[in-house]
Amino acid sequence: MAMPALKVALVPYILPEHCYDELIVRLNLLHVPCLKVFLSKGLGFGVVAGSLVVKMPQILKIWGAKNAEGLSFNSILLELVAISGTMAYSIAHDFPFSAWGEALFVMMQTVSIGFMVQHFGGHARRGLAFLFIYFALLSLLLSPLTPPVVVTSLQVSNMPTATTSRLLQAATNYSNGHTGQLSAITTFLLFAGSLARIFTSIQETGDLLMVLTYVVSLACHSLILGQVVYYWKATERLKKE
Repeated sequence: MAMPALKVALVPYILPEHCYDELIVRLNLLHVPCLKVFLSKGLGFGVVAGSLVVKMPQILKIWGAKNAEGLSFNSILLELVAISGTMAYSIAHDFPFSAWGEALFVMMQTVSIGFMVQHFGGHARRGLAFLFIYFALLSLLLSPLTPPVVVTSLQVSNMPTATTSRLLQAATNYSNGHTGQLSAITTFLLFAGSLARIFTSIQETGDLLMVLTYVVSLACHSLILGQVVYYWKATERLKKE
C-alpha cells in the first residue's frame, strides 16, 4: 500500500512517471537526468515554501520599530513591477507553479511593506491608494485583455527594472551610511532564492528570459547583501541610539 500512495504523492508533481520508475522502483539513484528533475522540483517547491515567510523578518522589523527608515519606496515600486511581470509571463506560458510560485507570495509581502512605508511615513491615505491602484493594474495585467506582447515586453524589462530597484536601495544605503530597517535575514533569503532559481529555471522552463532575470536578480541581491555586511556596525550603532 505504501508504494502506490508514494506514487500518487510524487507523480506527476515531483517526478514524471518514468523517473519514479527509475529512482523509486528500480532504485537507480545514479540516473542523472531524473536526479536533475528531482533536485529542480525539490528546490522549486523549497523556494516557494520559503517565500511564504521570506519577507516576514522585514515586515516584523518595520512593525516593531514603527518606522521604515532606510527603505526606498521607489525601489519597492520597481520591485513590484518586476515581480508582476514574472508572474504574468509565467502564467501566460503555462510554466509549472514550482518554477514561479514564490513571486505570488513575495508580491503580497512586498505590497505590505510598501503600504507600511507610506503608513509609518505619515501618509496612510497615500498607502491605501497605492494598494488599490496596484491590485487594479495587476488584475488587468493577468486578464485576457492584456496582449501577449505586453506581457513579454514587461518580462524583458525585468532586468533593467530589477537592477534599477536594487541600485536605488543601494544608493539609499550609501547615502545614509547604514541599512536602517533593512532585514539581513530577508536579504540573505532573497539572495539564496535567486541562486536556486537559476538552476530551476534552466531545468523546468528552459526559457532564456527567465534564467537571465534570476541571474540579474542574484547580482543585485549580492550587492545589497554586501552592504548589509559592510554597514553592519553602523546599523547596530543606529539601533542603540
